[in-house]
Amino acid sequence: MAKNMKQERSMALYEAILSIKDLDECCQFFDDLCTPTELRSMEQRYDVAAALMEDQVYMEIQEKTGASSATISRVRRNILENSKSGAMREVITRLGKKEES
Repeated sequence: MAKNMKQERSMALYEAILSIKDLDECCQFFDDLCTPTELRSMEQRYDVAAALMEDQVYMEIQEKTGASSATISRVRRNILENSKSGAMREVITRLGKKEES
């Protein structure tokens, strides 16, 4: 395949994620799929996004997550502001409401 051709997204991974039964199986699935560094990076970005939605300031987020200011800025810009679907924002909001009940 030529380098300039964009590879189509494989839906198999996303379908597999949707079939996960519970939190333990989810953790095991991602432990099998990802390296510890990849997992920590995703977890950190999620924590940063949640903190940004709580209107925490960069210094608080850095202390809480260990993320650099560049990572925090990138998450804010890419996930929360430029997201085409707003899925991250929706999921964080949904989970927040679930915790309140």
